[in-house]
Amino acid sequence: MSQTNSPSPLQSIVDAIGRRQRFVISSHARPDGDSIGSQLAMAYALRALGKEAAIVNADPAPPPLMQFPGVRSIAIAPEVEGCFDAAIVMECSDLARTGVSGLDRQFVINIDHHPGNTGYGDLQWFDPRAAACGEMVFALVQALGAPLTVEIATHVYVAILTDTGSFHYSHISPRTFDICRQALDAGVDPVLVARNVYDSNNMGRLKLFGSVLSAMQIDTTGRIAIVYLDHEMARAAGGTYDDTEGLINLPLTVKEILAVVFFKQVEGDRYRVSMRSKGEIDVSAVAKTYGGGGHKNAAGCTVSGGIDEVQKLLVRDLTQAIELQDGRIAELLEER
Repeated sequence: MSQTNSPSPLQSIVDAIGRRQRFVISSHARPDGDSIGSQLAMAYALRALGKEAAIVNADPAPPPLMQFPGVRSIAIAPEVEGCFDAAIVMECSDLARTGVSGLDRQFVINIDHHPGNTGYGDLQWFDPRAAACGEMVFALVQALGAPLTVEIATHVYVAILTDTGSFHYSHISPRTFDICRQALDAGVDPVLVARNVYDSNNMGRLKLFGSVLSAMQIDTTGRIAIVYLDHEMARAAGGTYDDTEGLINLPLTVKEILAVVFFKQVEGDRYRVSMRSKGEIDVSAVAKTYGGGGHKNAAGCTVSGGIDEVQKLLVRDLTQAIELQDGRIAELLEER
């Protein structure tokens, strides 16, 4: 007797979308380029197939992304209103990360590429090999048979460009560049996209960068940069927290710096922490110990406590991550 193979997660999602008409799409609070690009590419693809698609996020897109097609049509709300056949949730380890309630009233499709996803929803598709969620959306668009319009291609390209740190981070593969090639064939102007994302700053952002970087500290080993920002510093510079997008990557341009930890005051002694690293240094493992997560080279978490104490803890853990990688390199050299 022959056995029937169960469909892949991708095919299951294709089948589920085919049976439904009205979709709500969401992603994590404080969305980045990958979440915005992935959501909009998905929405345009669903509409191209004659379906209805609405995007609901807890927070607006970063200012540099506002000029891309469809971004201003994204609804900013704490709760989903209306009736939908399914919710497509991207880049969220759990539904709470969206900051949007009511998504679980629908059939939930969970699409993510970050380790640590809790497996919520009625269907789950998890691909840790993807350099960006935009890669997964591109595969889904193809599997659905939707045309690769310039709008879809633009948002897929934005997702990949931003989530790879302009092709700096790990998990980049031949697939990544092949998708980008197809996006360009569909009409994406990579120079224009890069200018819109990276060269559309305001003066407050420039002054804020200067203020934060002038207060940057380097640990005793000279390999970890510690960056800090509170509300008073932002106001004094004439900028906002949204204006710090990309700032964390600048210390990594220094040859000796292997990791960066960026503390942003939420309120009182509560801080959002972002981390970046080079090579095989795994900052996601550090973030997980504090209830966060992310990629090997880009991760984050939230911590509470006196700033001096939490800085010491995170620098200690980053030092251990660097030393762990040093040990692995030494082992490889010995084996040779």
